[in-house]
Amino acid sequence: MIPLPLSYYETRDVVGLARDLIGKLLVTQFEGKLTIGRIIETEAYQAPEDQASHAFQNKRTVRNAPMYESGGIAYVYLCYGIHHLFNIVTGPEGIPHAILIRGILPVEGENEMLLRRGKSNPSKSLGIGPGSMSQAMGITTLQNKVPLLDTNLFLSDDGKHYSESEIRSAPRVGIPYAGDWMHKPWRFLGPEHPEKIKK
Repeated sequence: MIPLPLSYYETRDVVGLARDLIGKLLVTQFEGKLTIGRIIETEAYQAPEDQASHAFQNKRTVRNAPMYESGGIAYVYLCYGIHHLFNIVTGPEGIPHAILIRGILPVEGENEMLLRRGKSNPSKSLGIGPGSMSQAMGITTLQNKVPLLDTNLFLSDDGKHYSESEIRSAPRVGIPYAGDWMHKPWRFLGPEHPEKIKK
């Protein structure tokens, strides 16, 4: 399986890229355990103007430092001190765009995903939600700043693509502090996603 080139992530169009990631494969291999998930939910963050972004107004912190790197590295942080959230840094160096991966559909290694999540039976929600997704794929803050060419963490394209009408868009969630920016339809869902969205 061939990783997507870093140049793929260097576009300034973070919203378009978030849509294009729907259907791509997220691959991890930790401690010899291979897991592959098809990305079915993403969320774009377009700093510095985006009030929902960690890099709003180009504020630089120790935590968000990876966002200012050239596109194609992982930005993983803890939410509420519990959930590891996996983001992909995009854009050229100094432009702190990022895409949160919010959901995957298991393709390979589902039994390992179930173990990681403490579940016994497969379900449509196994890899849905950014914290659940990272847990299922074994991603933690140990992968923060890792280039997405690493053999243990990368994205790939197996040729599966969705039409424009199959990919749904919706407002981002969990960002009530972001003012009008919370209403941007920058969350994208593939046709397999179980969430029902009114059109």
